[in-house]
Amino acid sequence: MTTAPERLRHPEKRNNPDNPIQRKPDWIRVKAPTSKQYFETRDIVRENGLHTVCEEAGCPNIGECWAKKHATFMIMGDTCTRACAFCNVATGQPNALDPMEPVNVAAAIAKLGLEHVVITSVDRDDLADGGAEHFAQVIGYIREMSPGTTIEILTPDFMNKDGAIETVVEARPDVFNHNIETVPRLYPTIRPGARYFTSLELLSRVKKIDPTLFTKSGLMVGLGEEKQEVAQVMDDLRAADVDFITIGQYLQPTPKHAAIDRFVEPDEFDSFSTLARGKGFLMVASSPLTRSSYHAGDDFRRLREARAVQTAVVTG
Repeated sequence: MTTAPERLRHPEKRNNPDNPIQRKPDWIRVKAPTSKQYFETRDIVRENGLHTVCEEAGCPNIGECWAKKHATFMIMGDTCTRACAFCNVATGQPNALDPMEPVNVAAAIAKLGLEHVVITSVDRDDLADGGAEHFAQVIGYIREMSPGTTIEILTPDFMNKDGAIETVVEARPDVFNHNIETVPRLYPTIRPGARYFTSLELLSRVKKIDPTLFTKSGLMVGLGEEKQEVAQVMDDLRAADVDFITIGQYLQPTPKHAAIDRFVEPDEFDSFSTLARGKGFLMVASSPLTRSSYHAGDDFRRLREARAVQTAVVTG
């Protein structure tokens, strides 16, 4: 009996020159997961046939987060239609949407008893609405099955998908996140299927539709960006009225992915945090291991508190 050849995870990258993976500095190493809670979370995810960005993207924080029963669910399959140079999610032609996925995701969240959940997805450029209605269905079922759970979404850019942003905003997530990822100069090589100003316009549009929604965005450093370029991205995000920025170290998934230009030291992440707070963000998370969903529940509570303080000052 012959077995089918394994599908290439990154067919578009196989002809890329190899970029040797550098040894990580001490401040960015994490321990392998071993806790009972980690394996319980893993089992619930697998029993429900779900995907998480924690696994698919090789997140370094998976052990810590799953031990606390925090997971970022990745909807609409495990295959992305984009080919970003930094991302470890499989690329290719996706399968049809699973109509039971919104219910299954909500059921897993209820079983885990999550106070806060992050829902992200692959890019689905093959769908007429980019998957916006699927996001809305997931949010709706979570509200029905776990009414006490706050919901954060991390969406694609919905490029050329008229009405998609409105569909998702009308479903009323608590936080609308879309990552800017890197500085505009690096988009042609790092994020070739996306456009910097499309991402900015999405974030701005969300706030125009519903000013009460919290908006969030993140970028990676260590890809060759300059400090003044990071500062300009901060200014652009504030001009789009983004509330929360995350900044973390890029980690190279395989030799076929974009090379690390440098490991940014912890003190520099602290300086980014100080700069961002000075520019008016309500919340800033900046550290080597910061990821969009890292400590998302705790950060959401602080975000609400920060807005309450800001409102009290304005109306004071």
